[in-house]
Amino acid sequence: MRIHPFRALRPPVALAADVASPPYDVVDTAQARVLAEGNENSFLHIVRPEIDLPEGTELYDDSVYEQAKKNFDAFVERGSLVRDEEPSVFLYEVTMGGHSQTGLVATCHVEDYEKDLIKKHEKTLQAKEDDRTRHVDTLNAQAGPIFLTYRADASMDELVDQAKQQDPVYSFVAPDGVQHRVWRMIDAEPFQQAFENVPVTYVADGHHRSASAARVARMRADANPAHDGTEPYNWFLTVLFPDDQLRIMAYNRIVQDLNGLDLDSFLQRVGERFDVQASGVSKPACATDISMYLAGTWYTLSWTPTGDEDPVTGLDVSVLQQSLLAPILGIDDPRTSTRIKFMGGIHGAEGLQREVDGRGDGVAFALYPTSVDQLMAIADADQIMPPKSTWFEPKLRSGLFINIME
Repeated sequence: MRIHPFRALRPPVALAADVASPPYDVVDTAQARVLAEGNENSFLHIVRPEIDLPEGTELYDDSVYEQAKKNFDAFVERGSLVRDEEPSVFLYEVTMGGHSQTGLVATCHVEDYEKDLIKKHEKTLQAKEDDRTRHVDTLNAQAGPIFLTYRADASMDELVDQAKQQDPVYSFVAPDGVQHRVWRMIDAEPFQQAFENVPVTYVADGHHRSASAARVARMRADANPAHDGTEPYNWFLTVLFPDDQLRIMAYNRIVQDLNGLDLDSFLQRVGERFDVQASGVSKPACATDISMYLAGTWYTLSWTPTGDEDPVTGLDVSVLQQSLLAPILGIDDPRTSTRIKFMGGIHGAEGLQREVDGRGDGVAFALYPTSVDQLMAIADADQIMPPKSTWFEPKLRSGLFINIME
């Protein structure tokens, strides 16, 4: 793996907490408006620029990208974002409750992405990929880092521990209670040498952002007759975490109706495919259990693996899709169906219950978290996970590091 230092565009220390925002894809427009209200420095003005446009503006309208560029330029002009004079790499530590993880912030090369040294496990949606591509191209900058992971390495851990002995350049607690600390290293060579021993990395979160970074790089290479692969647009912003520090939560499902079935008929059909018990258990105990919330009751759905499963078909999200969502509820493609909603495990059973009880109809499914080992095995096998299979916590903040593509 190749990593590279970069001249980061980032907030002054006094503004870091104000600028740092949730990633664009974990809040909707209404939530972003609330979070950014009264804070002109919230990075949501750049990654969710529609909040500064009239309500009802289409998300992919030309005016949205124009507003993003206008806001981005304003941040730079008033000093809310300042570019480092020297290239460097950073350590980024996030702590949520008793869990802490530290990643290396650096740029990676698009050739490594295209040659699958940076492995993927998820398909992208064309509309979302097009959106991020246009956002990056309009800003001439990557505004959000791609979350990569690698198999933990003792020499890398030692470098990280040594670097964290110095004082951090940022240290703050976000409104959600997550602590963020950042250290800057101008001497990137020890980390570059250490990563030469890392054979591959994996996209943990950020498939649309990584695909869009590669697309913009190809666009610029095609427009550059002198392209040789060393240009800044070939490098994209990443945070690389060791796999043994990551925490994956379940990504749960809510279906808004029972596909025309009454309660008894639905339970009967589910019982033909699973062992169904009215258990009152809202959190599955293992990867062959699914907790189902229906009409005020929690059920446990269990099954026995056949032993013939591959890394994808053995996932509980695959079993749920193939044995229940498609044949019983008619959700043939969860990527495009308007009847299914996904909810990160951070919202707990209470979030699922609120959704179903609030509608007075439908059903929710709480899943067992996919492991990092499963994610890597699927990527190593060049297979694709079902959509919305992993929810990583804690979330990385946007706005602390921006990579300018020139």
